[in-house]
Amino acid sequence: MIEVVLPVLNEAAALPWVLGRLPEGFAPIVVDNGSTDGSGGLAASLGARVVHEPVAGFGAACWAGLEQASTELVAFMDADASLDPRELPRLAERVAGGHADLVLGARVPERGAWPLHARLGNRLIAWEVGRRTGSPLTDLGPMRVARRDDLRGLGLRDRRFGWPFEMVLAAAAAGWRIEQLDVAYLARRGRSKVTGTVRGTARTLHDLARVLR
Repeated sequence: MIEVVLPVLNEAAALPWVLGRLPEGFAPIVVDNGSTDGSGGLAASLGARVVHEPVAGFGAACWAGLEQASTELVAFMDADASLDPRELPRLAERVAGGHADLVLGARVPERGAWPLHARLGNRLIAWEVGRRTGSPLTDLGPMRVARRDDLRGLGLRDRRFGWPFEMVLAAAAAGWRIEQLDVAYLARRGRSKVTGTVRGTARTLHDLARVLR
């Protein structure tokens, strides 16, 4: 069994699709980070384990899920239907087979799924993190798999949008083998709070700068 941490803020429109496509052997931990659209109750009604995290922030939600996880391997992914859970086994197999310590899903967008400003911002972030870690990365996407205890041991501190970058930087500093595999990136369901807005992209870049400092 592999638990999948799904940070959620008002994703009621997407959750049925996401939870319904989780492969056998992958169990969801939905971390409700202050939803007002009933996401938490909906997820529970669909059979997901729901954790409520009152501290706002993507990293806070991810950390809360990691703390609640009990399986050897833990996966993370967005719950907005932009990523297909059926991609998860390919990433998990690389870690379970001992080929890598952290596997990232490199997003390959369908037409219209990824606004240009967000794509360019992400490319800049991936280039800078890759330069610092020596890993040739093209994306620092939210779908990823690693060992639970190893992740906890990294001592990650960021609780905002710097969480994904800090994880990769800390993993590289610890000598982890980092890989990326291409995954499809779909048009999300519902309103985007980060990658679909210029403000969200700017906030992500700001958090990255803080982590790098």
